[in-house]
Amino acid sequence: MATRCAFENSNEIGVFASLTNSYCLTGIGGSENFYSVFESELSSHIPVIHATIAGCRFIGRTTIGNRRGLLVPSTTTDQELQHLRNSLPDGVVLQRIEERLSALGNVVACNDHVALVHPDIDRETEDVISDVLGVEVFRQTVAGQALVGSYSVFTNQGGMVHPRTSVEDIEELSSLLQVPLVAGTVNRGSDVLGGGMVANDWTAFCGLDTTSTEISVIESIFKLGAKQTSSTIVNSMRSSLIDHLT
Repeated sequence: MATRCAFENSNEIGVFASLTNSYCLTGIGGSENFYSVFESELSSHIPVIHATIAGCRFIGRTTIGNRRGLLVPSTTTDQELQHLRNSLPDGVVLQRIEERLSALGNVVACNDHVALVHPDIDRETEDVISDVLGVEVFRQTVAGQALVGSYSVFTNQGGMVHPRTSVEDIEELSSLLQVPLVAGTVNRGSDVLGGGMVANDWTAFCGLDTTSTEISVIESIFKLGAKQTSSTIVNSMRSSLIDHLT
């Protein structure tokens, strides 16, 4: 299920929110509507946390995380760091990193297994990403754009990339990430996917301008549809049976 929402008249909700399988961060806004949309969908599964980074609300572009960890830039204050530590689930590692390219959400895209990073990111940062998030790290571009976090969104189920990405690039990225990828847009034709939407393994949120065609592409590639095909049900039963026997 993909939900449309807006942050104070802005459709760029990926700028003001960050969503993983174990927590959700939202920027502090003038109205609680934005926070309420996330809370109504997520609060029974994962914590939804109000936060700022260096006093700024664009938390989705300055942080990067997955279910294992959260990385924040060096501009994060001690008070903000403490608030995040207190609010995040126990198993999530929080780390502040010194990196020249401090808008981490723009220069890193990741799921729980693989991360794509900007080609110019520091070697130390690459190591920290690998250790804290527990992922394999690849230096990549998406459709010739170095800002991989802005132009791609992917989960453990699937992913979307910039609409001008060539078929060869999509195939290469898909084999790196080991998930199916599709080229697409959000917010009625915007190619800045990271800024226009957030997604995890069971839900996604996108801007109010997103068309029904874009929503159906998002729900199909991220496997968010309510209906399960018989083959997926059989596969899940088979895997649970094998787990039980082993």
